[in-house]
Amino acid sequence: MLRRRLNRLFGRDERKVDSRTIYVGHRPCPATEALIPPKFCDNRIVSSKYTVWNFLPKNLFEQFRRIANFYFLIIFLVQVIVDTPTSPVTSGLPLFFVITVTAIKQGYEDWLRHKADNEVNKYLVTVLEDGRRACKESEKIKVGDVVEVVEDETFPCDLILLQSSREDETCFVTTASLDGSPTIRWSVAVYSGMETKMALNYQGKSQKRSAVEKSINAFLLVYLCILVSKALVCTTLKYVWQNRPGQDEPWYNQKTQKEKDTNLYLKMFTDFLSFMVLFNFIIPVSMYVTVEMQKFLGSFFISWDKDFFDPEIQEGALVNTSDLNEELGQVEYVFTDKTGTLTQNNMEFIECCIDGFQYKYADSGTELDGFCVTDGPVNILQQKAGREELFLRALCLCHTVQVKETVGPADLGGFIASSPDEVALVKGAMKYGFKFLGMESKNMRVMNRNNDVETYELLHVLNFDPVRRRMSVIVRTKSGDTMLFCKGADSSIFPRVRQEEVDKIRMHVERNATEGYRTLCVAYKLLSREEYDQADTGLREAKLALQDREEKLMAVYNQVETGMSLIGATAVEDRLQEEAAETMEALQGAGMKVWVLTGDKMETAKSTCYACRLFQRSTELLELTVRTLVDLGRKREVRLHELLLDYHKRAVQDAPPIKAGVTRSWSSANQDYGFIIDGATLSLVLNSSPDSNSSCYKSLFLQICQNCTTVLCCRMAPLQKAQIVKMVKNCKGSPITLSIGDGANDVSMILEAHVGIGIKGREGRQAVRNSDYAIPKLKHLKKLLLGHGHLYYVRIAHLVQYFFYKNLCFILPQFLYQFFCGYSQQPLYDAAYLTMYNICFTSMPILANSLLEQHICMEVLMDNAALYRDVAKNAMLGWGPFLYWTLLGVYQGLLFFFGVRFLFSNPALQDNGQVFGNWSYGTIVFTVLVFTVTLKLAMDTRHWTWINHFVIWGSLAFYMFFSFFWGGIIWPFLRQQRLYFVFANMLSSVSAWLIIILLILLSLLPEILLLVLRKPRGPHSRQVLSTYSDTISFKC
Repeated sequence: MLRRRLNRLFGRDERKVDSRTIYVGHRPCPATEALIPPKFCDNRIVSSKYTVWNFLPKNLFEQFRRIANFYFLIIFLVQVIVDTPTSPVTSGLPLFFVITVTAIKQGYEDWLRHKADNEVNKYLVTVLEDGRRACKESEKIKVGDVVEVVEDETFPCDLILLQSSREDETCFVTTASLDGSPTIRWSVAVYSGMETKMALNYQGKSQKRSAVEKSINAFLLVYLCILVSKALVCTTLKYVWQNRPGQDEPWYNQKTQKEKDTNLYLKMFTDFLSFMVLFNFIIPVSMYVTVEMQKFLGSFFISWDKDFFDPEIQEGALVNTSDLNEELGQVEYVFTDKTGTLTQNNMEFIECCIDGFQYKYADSGTELDGFCVTDGPVNILQQKAGREELFLRALCLCHTVQVKETVGPADLGGFIASSPDEVALVKGAMKYGFKFLGMESKNMRVMNRNNDVETYELLHVLNFDPVRRRMSVIVRTKSGDTMLFCKGADSSIFPRVRQEEVDKIRMHVERNATEGYRTLCVAYKLLSREEYDQADTGLREAKLALQDREEKLMAVYNQVETGMSLIGATAVEDRLQEEAAETMEALQGAGMKVWVLTGDKMETAKSTCYACRLFQRSTELLELTVRTLVDLGRKREVRLHELLLDYHKRAVQDAPPIKAGVTRSWSSANQDYGFIIDGATLSLVLNSSPDSNSSCYKSLFLQICQNCTTVLCCRMAPLQKAQIVKMVKNCKGSPITLSIGDGANDVSMILEAHVGIGIKGREGRQAVRNSDYAIPKLKHLKKLLLGHGHLYYVRIAHLVQYFFYKNLCFILPQFLYQFFCGYSQQPLYDAAYLTMYNICFTSMPILANSLLEQHICMEVLMDNAALYRDVAKNAMLGWGPFLYWTLLGVYQGLLFFFGVRFLFSNPALQDNGQVFGNWSYGTIVFTVLVFTVTLKLAMDTRHWTWINHFVIWGSLAFYMFFSFFWGGIIWPFLRQQRLYFVFANMLSSVSAWLIIILLILLSLLPEILLLVLRKPRGPHSRQVLSTYSDTISFKC
């Protein structure tokens, strides 16, 4: 670990390949070799941050890195060292409370990480020791151990295959999550624990910070400036006032000039620190612990939401990170995988076309379209049996599918393949009576519709690649005929067959592609002995070539795959996820830009985008792929530059400006654009050479994409997905990004985005483990963002603004009081009030409000996606709302202080003629303050529960009880008791009662007028109106 961090520090490549000598089964080193046994790390996986021994120092260090915590620590130390007007308890106790609660919360979350690590580390694995099987915990595996992995088991570490249970010594790995293998084999451990490739790929997560936290830091700096300004003003005015004759000391104890000048600057600095301590409560340190508790407790509402429960997997939503709840309500860009996320990754054979006739699996009913004479099931059209059987044999032979030895409920009907498309085609042939039985010593066995077993010798497999976009097999029949069967994309097959055959099938292929099906064309060729011998020789020589092997193989492939006869085409459906189209439509209606990042081919991905309504029929598609860059006689970079300039002119320069809050995805007056790019072209855009004419490629590309409703990136590598997300995340405006996927190849973009969502799908759990939130289905994303995300943001934004507001109301009278007490640093409030204001008197109501408030009910938020845009771009935590809350705090603080001062203009406020003192003055101000800020929160509450009633009215009752109790008893541990019977005497005065009620009403008058003048209309207008008042009046 230390070496890896040093490599990062000095810019070295931490993934540098090292060589290691491993003795399988820990055999002893031969005597002839001089080898120092290397030390390899154990196989423990560690994702936790703390241990029992380092929790306290490490957690304290991380907490005091926060500006507010460190600031209050300094204030506490100043109170301990310097003679300040307030007790160290007033800042020490709130700081201790904040640190303790935060430590408990972080400790609990780390305990959950330890628990998850133990599930992996304690997983039992079968190993071979001294020729016998033994069970060993995963964490105890050492490099060199021989490990047995059976079907559907997870790899415990990086392994090298030694033996397989299959006769052909092959094995199959589900690479989506490295979960399971359909055969038993022995393997040797070569990399373990934190040195495995997976651990290295997922290490180094960046700490994600929400936009709300950044706003809090900005507001905190403003209030720090206000605090320093207050302290400087009071310090300056104190010495100005003391320099006046007779103001500093009484006439009988006046100081000499020398005494006044002694340590003058030290006295001034000490006084400055004293004023800082006196006013330090303007910084709401308890806000941090309230925010932490709100995030932690609020995350349970996602886990408890019954709408997120999926009966199929018997699981609901999962929250891995509670620090980003509010980011769910601020998403501007959604990056989604296609296979397994937008689609179910469950391929189903829909129909086929043979010589222009459409075949669907049905027993009755025929269908006539514009190209066919009669269409119908296979078993009806007996006159075409020869071509039909040839087509079905092609489906049974042209693939790399293997038959599973054991069939379980989790397999694909007993077949194994690198792509589910191939399994769907083989199972489609089964519907029409042709069944693939598997391989036996290079022979492919097929059972025809007469239940006769046919055997074909497999001579060569011409593998699929993205350039050719087709694959072929060469087989020999029992009669000695050599045949080539080929399947591939229409653009790849059509140029290699006769044109009259293409005309029969083209319309079917285009129609199926428009309907969102994955289409493949099937062709064959009967090879003469000379043709086969030439192809066989060429393939063998190309496979043995040490240089340019791929190019030589490609040349032979292209030579043999010519002059074929087109038989037909297939249509396979990758079904969309449940409510996928409705979910994408809602996200776009909420103002989010959706980007589809997939490794699939462009035609398939484009069909999915149309099916999901991301592309509309009116959408003009701008394509930037390798195909569009082909221009004979010119370099690709030149053509790329021309296309970027053309697309930029159409989508950006010639496009009308977008109104604030409206994007083209819901503006019918403007042309919608969709952008398509592939991985190879993206590499040219992002990694352009410095000597090329392409320094502005990236900027042009980004501007075009930002003006398109949807962007489709196909043939993407996992690293390119992360690069796309990072590019958008770091562009101008720093938009909030969200990535969602279900497989291990989506982990990089999930980690890169501000918010990462994993789907508990069919491709393992790597995406779920590395995500911030996990949901069972794509459809749950709608409620997660439009419902929970919207409410989370509104709640925490109100919490932050309210905390700054109530602390400004609290400390402004203390500042004003210094103008009337000779700047003597005399506190206005008692130490108990200073300590308990944020901890007890005003903390629980805002916490309950930030957890339970629903200014708009969930149903309305789900039905009106446009409401999401009203709080977008951190609208409630901008400088406008912050100024509103600050001015409200200043208004009420001035009213509290001068309203009570007006009351004290009458010297006798009690029936017995006695006058109130300064502690009575402060207590009246504090009483008005507590009632006003609490009732302000009650007025802001739209959704009342018994919890809200209990904490709001209970907090006010507790304040009354505490004040009576604190001032009604002589406490022996107090050296001085300032509030003894002060509160009781205050309430015995009718004038005090009247001024308290009057000041509360006057303070809340602006809010009352806003509620009265803004009369809602319509069934949901009160709820919808409150959203706009959040943005305009900056309250919720």
